[in-house]
Amino acid sequence: MIRRLLACLMLLSSPVVAQDVSDAGAAKLRVLDKLTGEVTDLTLSKGQSQAFGRLTVQMDDCRYYPDAPAADAFVHLTILDAASKDPVFNGWMTASSPALSALDHPRYDVWPLRCDVADIALPEVDDTQPADNSATTDGNGG
Repeated sequence: MIRRLLACLMLLSSPVVAQDVSDAGAAKLRVLDKLTGEVTDLTLSKGQSQAFGRLTVQMDDCRYYPDAPAADAFVHLTILDAASKDPVFNGWMTASSPALSALDHPRYDVWPLRCDVADIALPEVDDTQPADNSATTDGNGG
């Protein structure tokens, strides 16, 4: 029993191995207006900001794992609301788990989709097209 306890303590005291991350020059974000249902994708370069309704979203940094650039993104955002002098959000969001550190706003949601990595062409997804083009509008096959 003591050996197991010592083994656990040794494992816990060993340094944590950090994964390497790379910086990206831009990030793709999604913004939802909860009142109108409007969804907009923004691509922002590092330091760039863009207004969306009452919000101004600034992308400060975007980091990703070089081994799997499409797998996850870590984006530092500063989000301002025209109704407030202080930022309504200033911190890191994770694309795979945006709820861990989320914008708490009554009207808008903002979350990262991915880092834009220059060397890798990621496919664009068009949400407006139906998946099956063979469907008919009258339901009678014609």
